[in-house]
Amino acid sequence: MFSLLGPVIVPVFVFFAFTGNGCKVSYSMSGASISPEVKTISVDYFDNRANLVQPGLSQYITNELMDKCRAQTNLSFVSDAGDVSFEGEISDYRTAPLTVSGNAQAAMNRFTIAVKVKFTNVIEPDFSYEQTFTRYEDYDSSKQLSQVEQELTEKIVEQIVEDIFNQAFVNW
Repeated sequence: MFSLLGPVIVPVFVFFAFTGNGCKVSYSMSGASISPEVKTISVDYFDNRANLVQPGLSQYITNELMDKCRAQTNLSFVSDAGDVSFEGEISDYRTAPLTVSGNAQAAMNRFTIAVKVKFTNVIEPDFSYEQTFTRYEDYDSSKQLSQVEQELTEKIVEQIVEDIFNQAFVNW
């Protein structure tokens, strides 16, 4: 059985091996697809423009996005505009009652963070975007936000950074 397939499989494999070299998009284990022409990246500081400003959140989001890009791409960081660049702002940071219990008090609260992002790809402008990414976590209203804020912020920022990265580089 293998002797019949062998002569067919080898030429087909060789054909695909040589024709695949002209492909414009490179793939990584992370699922990111980035043109080999893209060499540099820049990430501007994400200002906090939310009504409630949490000190350190701007730097945290900026650093997390940079760390994600370093870990998932081979792009070189530059301080001026790169072949691809991120800029944006924190547009919302709030907590609000979610559900009401029998005694008319909130049983759950929702903690929300939103980040407005402008991604520019000068090599492939069709992949550029402007979008707001919003994520939230719910927590028991018997707790103060200050008791759960750090943990929830870390979860939300991780999800938002993943969304920002995927929108920029995972073009399925």
